[in-house]
Amino acid sequence: MTAAPDHTPTFAETTLAERIGKAAPVLLVPVLVVLGFIAIGAPSSWLTLTVSGLAMGMMIFIMASGLTLVFGLMDVINFGHGAFISVGAFVGVSVLLALGTWTGAPSLLLNVAAVLLAVIAAMIVTGALGWGFERVIVRPVYGAHLKQILVTVGGLIVIEQLIHVIWGPDEIFINRPVMLKGAVTFAGAAVEKYRLLAVVIGLALFVAMRMVLRRTKIGLIVRAGVENGEMVQALGYRLRLVFIGVFIAGSALAGLGGVMWGLYQEVITAGMGEEMMILVFIVVIIGGLGSVEGAFIGALLVGLLQNYVAFLEPKLALVSNIALMTAILLWRPQGMMPVVKAK
Repeated sequence: MTAAPDHTPTFAETTLAERIGKAAPVLLVPVLVVLGFIAIGAPSSWLTLTVSGLAMGMMIFIMASGLTLVFGLMDVINFGHGAFISVGAFVGVSVLLALGTWTGAPSLLLNVAAVLLAVIAAMIVTGALGWGFERVIVRPVYGAHLKQILVTVGGLIVIEQLIHVIWGPDEIFINRPVMLKGAVTFAGAAVEKYRLLAVVIGLALFVAMRMVLRRTKIGLIVRAGVENGEMVQALGYRLRLVFIGVFIAGSALAGLGGVMWGLYQEVITAGMGEEMMILVFIVVIIGGLGSVEGAFIGALLVGLLQNYVAFLEPKLALVSNIALMTAILLWRPQGMMPVVKAK
């Protein structure tokens, strides 16, 4: 009597399993939203907290999206990213204060134009700062993670002190443009206008990044460089220029995130970027190095979880994201959607 041969998974079965595995991280966001609704109970409170969590997640994603590409493509642990967030906030707020007649006018067009100019100025300054940071501080320590941590933290401290020199040591309180103040009522819930704007901007950026990375030649080079940089260079592409371009773009996105976070909190400090780096690194780690999609999902999870927990049990809000990171890494040690590098 012969033993039955072991069952070998068919191609269809393997493909189905892979699809389920890929879809699992995406399902975490709706699952968390449903669990939040069950735990909170009141639909109006749940809706307000959900929009607030989505807005917070979108702003964290904006700050983390550039860093995850830098981390995945260049293998650089850049704690100086927090300095770009702070500089972007101060530059953007300076522009908004200079355009006080625009932000104070009851005109949505003038208000949006003022915010747009502030964002453009912040992205230009932080992009240029990122270029200098890469040349002077990061380039000498490629491939040495411990040195990267030490020198980028040093760069962060130096830039924070320069902020004190230029803008002063005190925190700066700001008012949002007139038409972005207040809230709209929807299904009995009050939803802040600015948070809705943050959700729209974050979604637009995510869609734009996906299109650039998947539909353009430069995006193809960047994705190929993340997976197998040696092969990209062997094909004749100057990956070093791609490195610099990604670093500049990541720094500019940090500046954009700084402006949005400053308007969200309505106060800016020199250390705000350093404080945000904890959440940014959590998002990058749980999303998977080099994965924009993973960073997007991770940021939404962080924003939603922190808002839900802060409402239900404020004392646990500070540790909720650490618990989330621990749970995700126990489930998927390489993050939810890691980019697997070729060996």
